[in-house]
Amino acid sequence: MSSRLAGPLIVAAVAALAAGCVMEPPPRPRRVVYAPPPPPVMEVVAPQPPPPRVVEVMPPPRPGFIWVRGYWRWYGGRYVPVHGHWEAVRPGYHYVHPHWVQRRDGWHFSAGVWVSG
Repeated sequence: MSSRLAGPLIVAAVAALAAGCVMEPPPRPRRVVYAPPPPPVMEVVAPQPPPPRVVEVMPPPRPGFIWVRGYWRWYGGRYVPVHGHWEAVRPGYHYVHPHWVQRRDGWHFSAGVWVSG
């Protein structure tokens, strides 16, 4: 091989090898952002008040979780008990438990939601 061709070939080979080497910084850790769930689409209205509170034994505290109390759900023309459950704590939010509110046209159900603050 002639020395006239060797120089440009070596430069082209080095350039081709260097073109594939890219230094990328490591990905930034993602910050988890909690948003409250959307309000219920269908509003539930019951003609009579719910029975007294659902009777259940509240379990002992569990770090990082809150106990969502049981409540009465209107289903098929009658109240059906829904038992409590654990929800993971969401920093910067507090939980408003499900409850019923009386208005002129009956009893309205307000679903449990996370509220900022």
